Amino acid sequence: MSADENNNYNRYMCLICGYVYDEAKGSPEEGIPPGTRWEDVPINWTCPECGARKEDFEMVKI
Repeated sequence: MSADENNNYNRYMCLICGYVYDEAKGSPEEGIPPGTRWEDVPINWTCPECGARKEDFEMVKI
């Protein structure tokens, strides 16, 4: 994956605990493969750190 491709991915941070979901990395341990866009993450997915809902995440620039 080139740096250009990686720049097209966003990161979303849990407002409760600070866990960061990176679209480029996905969350394979939670069944979300790398490259999965935030809008394609299931609505019932929860933060693997604290169990917060998807709506408790906000896009961040890191």
